Amino acid sequence: MKRIVQFGAGNIGRSLVGQLFATAGYEVIFVDAVNSLVEALNTRGGYDVIIRDDLPGAPDKIHVENVRAIVAHSSGAVVFAVSQADVVATAVGPAVLPKLAPVIAGGILARNGRPLSIILCENLRGAADMMRRKLAEILPAGFDLSRVGLVETSIGKMVPIMPAAVVAADPLVIWAEAYNQIIADRAGFVGEVPVVAGLVLKDNFAAYVDRKLFIHNLGHATAAYHGHLAGKHFIPQCVADPAIRAAARAVMWASATALVARYPTEFNAANQQEHVDDLLRRFGNVALNDSVYRVGRDLYRKLAPDDRCIGALRLVQSTGGDIAPICRTIAAALRFKGRDEAGRMFPADEKFQKELAARGPEAMLADVCQLRPPADVRAVAEILRGYTQIKP
Repeated sequence: MKRIVQFGAGNIGRSLVGQLFATAGYEVIFVDAVNSLVEALNTRGGYDVIIRDDLPGAPDKIHVENVRAIVAHSSGAVVFAVSQADVVATAVGPAVLPKLAPVIAGGILARNGRPLSIILCENLRGAADMMRRKLAEILPAGFDLSRVGLVETSIGKMVPIMPAAVVAADPLVIWAEAYNQIIADRAGFVGEVPVVAGLVLKDNFAAYVDRKLFIHNLGHATAAYHGHLAGKHFIPQCVADPAIRAAARAVMWASATALVARYPTEFNAANQQEHVDDLLRRFGNVALNDSVYRVGRDLYRKLAPDDRCIGALRLVQSTGGDIAPICRTIAAALRFKGRDEAGRMFPADEKFQKELAARGPEAMLADVCQLRPPADVRAVAEILRGYTQIKP
């Protein structure tokens, strides 16, 4: 039986990677830092993915079995597992990913030259280059890294924040939508490429990274930011509001039009219209009921120069498209103060809003978003005009 070592037994690790590979007949070995989660996986050997979707024909539940887990600090066991794996995957987040390099390097050395592909399910631009640099620092000088495949992915699956009571009742159950794909860079693999339903390989992978960030992520964030200003708490409520739905569609179509110009061999008006329509359906999924707080939080990251809002603005600027809808989204983001089910703001967003109050929106646009004159005079003016029109 083939084995995959999956670093991270959280939302994407369990609902997508573990589920797809287990269904394809792999033994799934999770590596996670949460002792209670590791113990539960080892005790039960499986878990349920509850499908929260109104898509016709979608199953109610997917049972995942033939899984086990290793606690992350058991480095010797993790190194051995990597040395024996057919493939490795990660879904741990940008802050944790570099910390995996030592145990992955140890496993690579113990493979005695056998190739290994590592699927990086991080939605992080440059994840492969970053991991390659980290491994090169640890592995012996001159080590042939061509034997290591570093596979970037675009992950579009939506997993909501689950109610605390549900998690307390069963720490392994996970809610997710029916969408079930890992879009991956075909060129990143070395050796045998896994044949797994839902693992979709693309040659022009950069196009799909941009599509995910500048259509999916931007449209989702737009619904959250405008929805927050309208007093909404859940994304389906936002999408059901005609004005908010129109705002989300406008930014997604502005990006889609620019992407058709940038990647004409991959995208056209018809397939991008289909993609936008499908995303709006998924955003409006009442069964999933994703929260405005989850989708909108983390303003420093989501307003960073290369992320969904500013990155899309740059993309549309570069093709001469209409930047006004995106500027309205950025203005709404500056007013975002979403709270979780306990009434708490995301800590980084509290810091962001305090800095914004002290320094003003123009300074935040310059320093956080890197929007500065003379190149960005029009965009900054549009954003500031929208910001002042929004009631605090």
